[in-house]
Amino acid sequence: MEKNEYLKLVKKFTPKEDKIKNSMYAFLVGGIIGALGEIIKLILIKAFKLTTLSAVSWTSIIIIFISCLFTGLGFFDNWVSKYKCGLIIPTTGFAHSVMSSSLDYKQDGLITGLGSNFFKLAGSVILYGIISGFIMGIIKVIISV
Repeated sequence: MEKNEYLKLVKKFTPKEDKIKNSMYAFLVGGIIGALGEIIKLILIKAFKLTTLSAVSWTSIIIIFISCLFTGLGFFDNWVSKYKCGLIIPTTGFAHSVMSSSLDYKQDGLITGLGSNFFKLAGSVILYGIISGFIMGIIKVIISV
């Protein structure tokens, strides 16, 4: 079988993705996460008398903890496969990627397992976040001069 025939066969049997439905799911789930974060923030402000800045910090910590917990319990992966970017793009996706790497390599030990693979998935996000922040800082300095 030639390469072109094989690619046609693969394309024929590859399931089609419903992009509109997936976009709606991602939008709704991302919105629910945002609303949940806002609810947590308001509860922290009202119940614990925190400042808005402190409440936002604690809200991030709580959402990261919840997504790590759900990843560790094993059902966050199922949600990610169904709701995709609605869970991957927010903070929950970053926490999930770090937690998944740590769970995958925990049997290899602390140094060669966790230590060397902890940021395997999230490392590129950190790298390009730092680089883009640096570039934006330079642009801001150039513009403000």
